[in-house]
Amino acid sequence: MAHQADWEAALASGSYHGSADDRRDGFIHFSNGALIPESAAKHRAGQRDLLLICCDPAALGKALKWERSRNGIDFPHLYRPLDPAEALWSVPLPLNDQGVHVFPEDLA
Repeated sequence: MAHQADWEAALASGSYHGSADDRRDGFIHFSNGALIPESAAKHRAGQRDLLLICCDPAALGKALKWERSRNGIDFPHLYRPLDPAEALWSVPLPLNDQGVHVFPEDLA
């Protein structure tokens, strides 16, 4: 996930360095389709103007590392900037009337 303005800046520059939390932690936080709604609720609750961005993990190479995180679950972390050209697609991540992000139905 990224704020639309940050992603647009990355498209213009050719490099996405992640959110302030990503930069603080030293890697870009990724998630898989099954876990992304929980991650959004925990870390991006109520945030507007977000995009859901999909990447092929294999294409990110050895800089993508799966590491144990909350509840003993492995999460992918990218230890380099992301070239926006590596994204397969991005879609808006709107909020519903209760302020919860609405994800694409075919998210897997």
